Amino acid sequence: MKSFLAVVLALTGLSTTVSAMEKCCAALPNTLSEAEIKDGWQLLWDGQTGAGWRSVRRDTFPETGWLIADGVLTVLPKKEGGGAGDIITRDTFSSFMLKVDFMLTDGANSGIKYFFDPKVTGGTTLEYQVLCDKHPDAKNGRDGNRCVAAFYDVMPAKDAKPKPVGQWNTAMIVSRGRKVEHWLNGEKVLEFERGSEEFRAAVAASKFNKYPNWGEQPSGHILLQDHNDRVSFRNIKIKVLENK
Repeated sequence: MKSFLAVVLALTGLSTTVSAMEKCCAALPNTLSEAEIKDGWQLLWDGQTGAGWRSVRRDTFPETGWLIADGVLTVLPKKEGGGAGDIITRDTFSSFMLKVDFMLTDGANSGIKYFFDPKVTGGTTLEYQVLCDKHPDAKNGRDGNRCVAAFYDVMPAKDAKPKPVGQWNTAMIVSRGRKVEHWLNGEKVLEFERGSEEFRAAVAASKFNKYPNWGEQPSGHILLQDHNDRVSFRNIKIKVLENK
């Protein structure tokens, strides 16, 4: 018996194959493919509600400032009703693979932080920089360590190739024990080992140098930053890994 898709294609005369259509359907935002489910991936955001997330400031998801619409999570600038502050996952993570699609607006600034603990190092933590290169901060720091996909203010990303403003980019952060990787649009752009001599030297040259053992906490929340600019997120997925 023909599948429903096959019948539709035959009636419409479209040349697209059933397998291509099925792949398209599997790639819908905020969903998991069968392969991802078998591989242990989980949705960290359901695409519809604030479930699993809360404000840094209180134990509930912000009522304003973060817009959820059409499967997209958008932080709003103050002039559009923003100012709610950062949001974090209710759960904490140690070793993981995290994927997040993000879309920038012109000159926008945000970030994806990890190992966040409000009681450690003044709430500062490691950050995957989400930034339009037109933002003034892109020229600050050292050697591009405040540009997109960088380990914010600590280490620059190498040969990062972001898509233009208004298009979706895919960030991936891989944490295996003390080893961390930053990826952008399917390419690895940075790797380091927390607690190594190189890591501590880079932290010593950063704005975080006043905190002993900065960035070496064993676990923490995932955080999406409100920097008073419109930035959108979707397809937030995580795979928990074993510590090695």
